[in-house]
Amino acid sequence: MAESPSSAVREARRTLGNRLREMRKGAGFTTARAFAARAGWSESKASRMENGVTSPSREDLRQYAELCGAPDTYADLVAALHNIDELYVEWWRVEGRGLEPVQRARVPLYQRTRRFRVYEPSVIPGLVQTPDYARVIMSRIIAFSGIPDDTEKAVEARIHRQSVLYDASRRFALLVEEAALRARFGDAGIMAAQLGHLLKAAALPQVSFGIIPMSADRVMWPVEGFWIFDDRQVLIELVTAEVTVKQPSEIAFYTRTFAELAAMACYGPQARALIADAISALG
Repeated sequence: MAESPSSAVREARRTLGNRLREMRKGAGFTTARAFAARAGWSESKASRMENGVTSPSREDLRQYAELCGAPDTYADLVAALHNIDELYVEWWRVEGRGLEPVQRARVPLYQRTRRFRVYEPSVIPGLVQTPDYARVIMSRIIAFSGIPDDTEKAVEARIHRQSVLYDASRRFALLVEEAALRARFGDAGIMAAQLGHLLKAAALPQVSFGIIPMSADRVMWPVEGFWIFDDRQVLIELVTAEVTVKQPSEIAFYTRTFAELAAMACYGPQARALIADAISALG
């Protein structure tokens, strides 16, 4: 697994590596080199895993458990590895069967979340996308990634997830850069319908919709899009992977970032005026 920009992933690897080191020393292998020799590995393999440089495989963990005389620890070690795998998921691993499974996999997370905080720098958030706008985006992702074309099912799944938006007991703070209103996904008709739908969604009492104007005096620079689900986890979509942050200190950092960005945004009539300007610019 490639090195993640999230310190949570690095910390999780180090924690698992420290546990493997303690097991190895407890079993009498004084050096990682000695353990690697016993396991039939290259000299550096055990060292890399114990220092959190690389993640072990399930078979590597089985070797540790058996050679250290602690077979009962295998299940716990695999659970720790699974947690690391959840923190940094490369798109090719989850999109191989198309986009529809990815969309449906998020449904339980959406259903249990009561407070959504969403920042998108260049696209309209999925929660308030029209089917046509979503269709254009998904078809381009599919073409770019060369994955199976399940556009219609993926769009249907995304629209189905939007049902939570109409639950008045939840709260939604949606924040975009003005550039997201201007970025063309589809023809003028699709964009006009999308921006019109945005006006309706922003009027819902449970929704706070903010737009950071291009003319804003910036105190926080644009960052990658991220979604905060309650105070339990953050999802960040990178070009190559999705990062899940669950470490409280990192969640707090994203919460602070969201607050800084939100302070620069305009709301209500000013936000509606920016949307109207974007519609007018379509010609």
